[in-house]
Amino acid sequence: TLRVWEWGAPAVIIGSFQSLRNEVDAEGAARHGIEVVRRISGGGAMFVEPGNTITYSLSVPEALVQGLSFQDSYAYLDDWVLGALGEMGIRAWYQPLNDIATDQGKIAGAAQKRVVGPGGGPGAVLHHVTMSYDIDADKMLQVLRIGREKMSDKGTKSAKKRVDPLRRQTGLAREAVIERMISSFGGRYGLSRGKVTDEELERARELARTKFSSAEWTARVP
Repeated sequence: TLRVWEWGAPAVIIGSFQSLRNEVDAEGAARHGIEVVRRISGGGAMFVEPGNTITYSLSVPEALVQGLSFQDSYAYLDDWVLGALGEMGIRAWYQPLNDIATDQGKIAGAAQKRVVGPGGGPGAVLHHVTMSYDIDADKMLQVLRIGREKMSDKGTKSAKKRVDPLRRQTGLAREAVIERMISSFGGRYGLSRGKVTDEELERARELARTKFSSAEWTARVP
């Protein structure tokens, strides 16, 4: 399943193994009204605002990446994205372990979660990527720490340059970039449209209520 996410509100999403205190400036997040949550996958902290990022996830059988190292599985599952970006005039490559980069800077970061099937049966992989379409770098630096204690003015400019938005590189509207990505994926693998079932939505709400919205989960020490 390929799913493209739309964010309903600004958020910082930290990786499963990250320290909340080390990654997030709590005062900066509160000042900007940004909710902080923790995801089940690894990887680094992401700063997202509605309309400023493109986030997608792939849910695939574990058999699809069987025999591949973690590093190779990241590149394999996102190879179609590099092709889609190339069709939009962007020469992009995978920067191990989990960044998509161009000669202008990083444009995306990926994360994964491997899950065992029921009763120890065949497992699955959740692979997801957040791409910077038009990021507010000043706000990002007020919310994410990113080694701030080491930053001079030059370092701050360098941190902003590390993330280079797709809007500037493509000159396309966000919706057009998304449509081209979906079209590229469909052209390579085929696609049929689907939707979240009522049962899946209810399960998601239950998990949000009982686990993922709790302070214990977000602030847990990995």
